[in-house]
Amino acid sequence: MGAAERLMRYCRIDTQSDPASGLHPSTAKQFDLANLLVRELKELGIEDAYLDEHCYVYGHLESNIGKEVPTVGFAAHMDTAPDYTGTGVNPRLIENFDGCDIDLGDGVVTSMADFPQMKLLRGKTLMVTDGKTLLGADDKAGITAIMEALAFWKEHPEKKHGRIAVAFTPDEEIGEGPMFFDYERFNAAFAYTMDGDRVNELNDETFNAASAQVTFRGFSIHPGSAKNKMINAAALACEYHSLLPAYMVPEHTEGREGFIHMVSMQGNTETAQLGYILRDHDRGLLEEKKKLMEAAAAYIRAKYGENTAEVKTEDRYPNMKEVLVNHPEVSETAWQAIIDLGYEPENVPVRGGTDGALMSFRGLPCPNLGTGGGNYHGRYEYCCMEELEDAVRLIVRIAERTAGE
Repeated sequence: MGAAERLMRYCRIDTQSDPASGLHPSTAKQFDLANLLVRELKELGIEDAYLDEHCYVYGHLESNIGKEVPTVGFAAHMDTAPDYTGTGVNPRLIENFDGCDIDLGDGVVTSMADFPQMKLLRGKTLMVTDGKTLLGADDKAGITAIMEALAFWKEHPEKKHGRIAVAFTPDEEIGEGPMFFDYERFNAAFAYTMDGDRVNELNDETFNAASAQVTFRGFSIHPGSAKNKMINAAALACEYHSLLPAYMVPEHTEGREGFIHMVSMQGNTETAQLGYILRDHDRGLLEEKKKLMEAAAAYIRAKYGENTAEVKTEDRYPNMKEVLVNHPEVSETAWQAIIDLGYEPENVPVRGGTDGALMSFRGLPCPNLGTGGGNYHGRYEYCCMEELEDAVRLIVRIAERTAGE
């Protein structure tokens, strides 16, 4: 089984997570892929392949060298994003991509004007959707890369490596990937999540992330007798949002610029709620964004009454850089391995998060590496097969460098 065939097989399995379920895993269908992976791991000689009750898969490839070296881990997540359907995924390959717009079907077109970075993939083989679903290369390409590396080692026992730990997690897309992660069972000195974009990119810095729920309480009365009495909670929510900086939204930010992003809204005259996510690479600037939101609520309270607006914030994940700066050798190993593959490496801060962010803060230094995918969380998602195959080589090379080869 090659990388393309394996990725197609995984992508066809619906593993979409659900942030509203309150379950762990958030959807039972993630077990469909997890059970398959355990069977395949055992076929590849991973004798301790294990699936727990929360849908985490673990396994180890034992060392084939005669000296002690650190155990290096590789992890990827099984779920796909709730943003777009993952039911009925129908992937296909485009060979020798010409760098022009891609007709996915039914009038859905991947426009190079919208995704100019794809022009760099001219001449490559791309896996794309049929325009009706997301692809799921985020992060089934990462799973594929890890499984293909294990298949390589099985076929080439002469290739030297230390002990390799692998893990596949549920619910990364809803921020709960490491929630029940068993660090003792995984038992690695450091690890890498295979959950990025281009293979030449190393990510050892993420956003600091928080969520915010803003609740508005109004006073409902018949509109015919509402003068100087009614307080419309839905209108308060609109006014509140208008108080936040218009430039501080995802569509107006890039690079290291953080944002405040409204992700949900509901309400009526009596009560209303707005849901936000807050992001910034700088922890201090994230705290400033929380203060901005509270200041806007204070304005609403001063204008309409003490109980009319309330903000509750919750930290979601931290910037892994705060930990990885103390473990430079982990990033350096990957950096040099990327060079070994013939790429010019780039250190790219993630405008998002990975399982590795929380793993790093819980004692497992864990940068992120690319697998050749892009345009994640929607129907324009793709994966470059040549880069996916190089992600396999990157895993093998990192293991060799860790073993001193």
